[in-house]
Amino acid sequence: MGKKILKYAGRTLLVILVTLVMLFFILYAVMHKIANGSSQAARDSFVTTILETGQMKFLASWVCSKDEINEIQERNKLKEMDVDQDMSKITIKTDTDDENPDEEVIPDLVETFDENGIRVEEITGLTYYAKMMIIKDPSQVVVGTSAKDGTWGDYGLNLDELIKKRGGIAGVNGGLYVSTGNKGGKPKGVVVENGQILYNEPSAENGYYLIGMNEDNYLIIKDLKGMTKNDFKTYVEEQKIRDAVAFQEESTDKNNHFVPLVINGEGREVSGIGGGTNPRTAIGQRADGAILLLVTDGRGASGHLGATADDIIGIMLDYGAINAANLDGGSSSSMWYKEYEMTSVTFYYKHSSWLMPTSFVVMPK
Repeated sequence: MGKKILKYAGRTLLVILVTLVMLFFILYAVMHKIANGSSQAARDSFVTTILETGQMKFLASWVCSKDEINEIQERNKLKEMDVDQDMSKITIKTDTDDENPDEEVIPDLVETFDENGIRVEEITGLTYYAKMMIIKDPSQVVVGTSAKDGTWGDYGLNLDELIKKRGGIAGVNGGLYVSTGNKGGKPKGVVVENGQILYNEPSAENGYYLIGMNEDNYLIIKDLKGMTKNDFKTYVEEQKIRDAVAFQEESTDKNNHFVPLVINGEGREVSGIGGGTNPRTAIGQRADGAILLLVTDGRGASGHLGATADDIIGIMLDYGAINAANLDGGSSSSMWYKEYEMTSVTFYYKHSSWLMPTSFVVMPK
């Protein structure tokens, strides 16, 4: 009896192994066909999409040489956006102001907000499905973290846990973090929560940007290039930064990230397709001060590939963003308001989110 069980188990394992090998060769053949076929657009889309993933970047080098990858990246990128924010373009409204925004800011839009000052809208694109959360009062938007007494553990928290830990009612995933092993406990760059610096490595890697809110409730998008730890501490104190995370602006075969989307009402220019199609998370602020939190799906979720940089720039402009920035995306992209509005594309986090160290949280009114 025991020999029969072992024989059956052996055959089953062999079938599984052969199936996996066949799937591998089929996948490789498909990737090779896309990367070396007649369609330059398909090749560019495939390579730029893969390079934006956290764990699968190596697939690009399987089907393209390093020189070919560099050519594709050079052909499809976002143009530099080195301009200071002009906060005079934003006038933050109070609860005593008219509930509907100025028609010159957002034409033909009549808004109603729920009891928490929140509005959630669905957006459908050619290659993605998205939700936009609009928060009327920017003072409600803060950063929530998994840190305990200023110390970061090995493991982060699901998005809903981060929100509840901060005392919030809604939110989206936040800044860049170490994703190895799906532990999600270690942030990258900088983290500020309620005016306290909880992580301070502004120059640990190239291209870090601060994305956050100051005490006057303006969205700040700041290049941290050249900053030391002491420089950053001084900056936070002088600019009265109350809550912030970091994301990265760098386009290489190692990292393919971008940050500024809209500055002073002007959308960032894109060359070619700009980048791949992936799940995205972004934050913006309108002329009336309202905060925009955007999350899109992708990577096969509901049959969608995802959104491009051009897509989310266009969405932010359509929603009246004066300033907007890209946040950590991919499998981290998620939105929660009483329940998960948008969840991770990874099948085992279908009804929650990846573990992560930071999030943008909406506090109750």
